[in-house]
Amino acid sequence: MKLIQLKFLGLIILFLGGCTTVLPPPSDQRPSDEPLYLAKTSFDQGDYGLSEKYFREAVEQNKQSVDAWLGLAASYDRLKRFDLASRSYSVAIELVGRTPAVLNNLGYHFLLQGKLKLARDHFIEAQRKAPESELIANNIEMLDEWKSAHGDLDHASTAARVRHIRH
Repeated sequence: MKLIQLKFLGLIILFLGGCTTVLPPPSDQRPSDEPLYLAKTSFDQGDYGLSEKYFREAVEQNKQSVDAWLGLAASYDRLKRFDLASRSYSVAIELVGRTPAVLNNLGYHFLLQGKLKLARDHFIEAQRKAPESELIANNIEMLDEWKSAHGDLDHASTAARVRHIRH
């Protein structure tokens, strides 16, 4: 019986000897998605100061993350730091170009500043690239409804009235 067990054990060792196990690197050597997750959660909850902090951490961990750059820009928009938002959008454009998502967010960036013509121009460019996007179509419709209800107001009063709108 022992001889059978030893032969069986030998077969298992022989069989397993050809296998290689790939283990993930230790946790301190893996990039973490936690800041990006916390940033998106904070943004969705309307805590733009906290989302800015976490998006900034996500960008520092991965400078190639378009999601992190766009989230950082949107957070800056909500904090009325349009200068910093513009820089973040510029980095996103360098990384992926003028994609529909980038153009839509830029449209919103200009909308929050009360620059309705620039907002519409960016929304239209986004729609040309993604005609099936309901989000972009809704943003154009919202902008058109806003303009028909309020007219073309100056930048300051328009920006004050649209600050409650979400990206």
